[in-house]
Amino acid sequence: MQERLAIAGSGTIAAGLAAVAAAHGEVLLWARSTSSADRARAAIAKHCERVAELNGCADRVRIVTDLDALAEASFLVEAVVEDAEHKGPLLAELASHTGPDEIIATTTSSLSIAELAKASGHPDRFVGLHVFNPVPRMELIELAFAPETRPDVRERARAMCEALGKTPVEVPDTPGFVVNRLLFPYLFDAVELMTRTGMDPADVDRCMTLGAGMPMGPIALLDFVGLDVSKAIGETIGAAVPERLSELVSEGALGRKTKRGFYDYG
Repeated sequence: MQERLAIAGSGTIAAGLAAVAAAHGEVLLWARSTSSADRARAAIAKHCERVAELNGCADRVRIVTDLDALAEASFLVEAVVEDAEHKGPLLAELASHTGPDEIIATTTSSLSIAELAKASGHPDRFVGLHVFNPVPRMELIELAFAPETRPDVRERARAMCEALGKTPVEVPDTPGFVVNRLLFPYLFDAVELMTRTGMDPADVDRCMTLGAGMPMGPIALLDFVGLDVSKAIGETIGAAVPERLSELVSEGALGRKTKRGFYDYG
């Protein structure tokens, strides 16, 4: 991998991307606190233990809490919570520690690339890099660019995706891009059908996995993504978020990560 990759974040996507990238070279991961760094380290280690191709890769991820360390990178990926009010200021802060040729990217799954690029202060070297969870297994990366993004930056972003063993597809800068724009109305419709008919979540999922060949049923997938994240994506793309899903979010039942969502994982 020609780029010196740095990732800002300590959550699921950040850890998954760091593990994948470590199979191709050294990676720098910035976490805001020591506790966040510890969580990221544990998550990266799990990825590297579970996926044969990543065995031993955890040692190639250097985790730091000092922003100045980001100056070492040539390609910086922000991978924090899906919230424009959080991402915007952080991108500006991160960009202040980058050099003039360092690419700045975001892993947003639904927010405006043009607006985040503007918030970074460097739209000419800004990229939308939507990776999918679980990162080690999912091949696609949706690439979205700001109008000001330079041609050389676009080429470097495509090359970086390919170096990671992924397939980049350039998509329009529209809310939800392609996958989430088409996927979430379907997922929400499954919830409405389940609620209206009283079907068991497992039966809805069984119909779609056995009858439509889906690798995961819609209800289980929402729990996997996280109901809070799903709600935020739905609001961003203008899809009607099911009342039952919103109720679960207000109860703190966010899916697999809280051990309860539409399913009980206790």
